[in-house]
Amino acid sequence: MSPRSVLRLADWAITVDREPGASGPVHETECTTCHESSAPSENRTAPEDWALRHTGRNPDHRGYRAITTSLLRVTPAPGNPLREECR
Repeated sequence: MSPRSVLRLADWAITVDREPGASGPVHETECTTCHESSAPSENRTAPEDWALRHTGRNPDHRGYRAITTSLLRVTPAPGNPLREECR
């Protein structure tokens, strides 16, 4: 077993992941009546179109939940000794 450092009371920051290759927000729409949902999409139009078509097929399904998933990343904040290692 190798020795390792333990950082206590170090500052960290959590932000939207903007690393190369990270995806942007992913949008979905879920029917609150039957809980069917659209396919995930990086644009909002496709899930909204799905909801309109779903109501067209099911006229009494009129409530929807908009779900947006964003990826987050935790990074060492200024003053954290690990910040220099990340550069």
